[in-house]
Amino acid sequence: MRKIQKPELLAPAGSMEKLRMALLYGADAVYLGGKLFGLRAFASNFSTEELKEAVAFAHSLHKKVYVTVNIFAHNEDINALPDYLCSLEEAGADALLISDLGVWNVAKGVIPHMPLHVSTQANSTNWAAVKAWEDLGAGRVVLARELSLKEMQEIGSKTNVELEAFVHGAMCISYSGRCWLSSYLTGRDGNRGACAQVCRWEFALTEKNRSGEVYDVAGDEQGTYIMNSKDLCLLPYLPELMKAGICSFKIEGRMKSAHYAASVVSVYRRAIDACWADLEHYTVKQEWLEELEKVSHRPYTTGFALGKPDASAQEYNSSAYLQTHDFTGLAKSWQNGRLTVEQRNHMKAGETLEVFCPDGSLKTLVLEDMRDEEGNAITVAPHPQMIFTCKAAEEIPEAAILRRRIN
Repeated sequence: MRKIQKPELLAPAGSMEKLRMALLYGADAVYLGGKLFGLRAFASNFSTEELKEAVAFAHSLHKKVYVTVNIFAHNEDINALPDYLCSLEEAGADALLISDLGVWNVAKGVIPHMPLHVSTQANSTNWAAVKAWEDLGAGRVVLARELSLKEMQEIGSKTNVELEAFVHGAMCISYSGRCWLSSYLTGRDGNRGACAQVCRWEFALTEKNRSGEVYDVAGDEQGTYIMNSKDLCLLPYLPELMKAGICSFKIEGRMKSAHYAASVVSVYRRAIDACWADLEHYTVKQEWLEELEKVSHRPYTTGFALGKPDASAQEYNSSAYLQTHDFTGLAKSWQNGRLTVEQRNHMKAGETLEVFCPDGSLKTLVLEDMRDEEGNAITVAPHPQMIFTCKAAEEIPEAAILRRRIN
């Protein structure tokens, strides 16, 4: 029998800023991509030197960094792989996420002491597959998204390797992300990190012999988004995940904003702590749900957790994101009653903003006595990432998020 343990909170880090925000807002570890062999080619990703900096920062907080090497490799990828893997080990990565068996075998040969995690892209949907990876020396297996809580529990009961599962974020129309739509329609291969998210496009129906006639798939004048999955949210099911033996709760979103990383991590940090403190009486707080509505997201679903999802798991009317608040600025420092802010969205004097702090608390700030970096009085902050100061009688911590309600 597995011993239930308090799970790690694992967050996405698409850039150095997102890494810092995720860790400061409560993540135990982050996963990120280097410049090669990862499945997020359009994230900022990390050079070797940047990775060293990221690892140093995480380790200073006693937290971990995992690096994705999870493309489906072709022959031309293999020659450059050994040197790249060695560079990741030298940079201090705590583990690598791999999906391709060939990449796995190369890694076992050239960096034998590096912990290896099996990526969700490997489609581990049963206990026999997880056991096979365990026998190959896996330190952890990231379970496929297409599993119910019951299936996870059975896998946990029949294996010993660490298990990781997604608890929040975007879902893919294809099996664990193994999709060819992007490659077929745009020439950008999602299995090699360049997905164009074709599944979020608006589609209509045509008949072969009536090419000039286009029909909406559903009876809506705007067409329909037949492959547009809702976002996963398993916040209410943390006790069941813990009891199933999941040791790492993973948040999706390396392409999302720093605001997203901070907010979602903060909610799950507080929820995991509360759940672990009283597993049998855990309840989801309304303030957590409200926080998850503040960031950019699609409507939420439980995915496969409660069984095979039906049509309600898709969002048919729009591929637009929902959010109740705009990220307007980032607190850089506070001293002597003045706050230094880095602008992220247009702000003007007199408006009232919500301040979201790394400990999850909320404050209110009215923008008064705004001044630019030279000390000149200003009434607006219109320029991207401009630095300005404003009056703030109450101390506001570094990395606090300033935001305004939009609806």
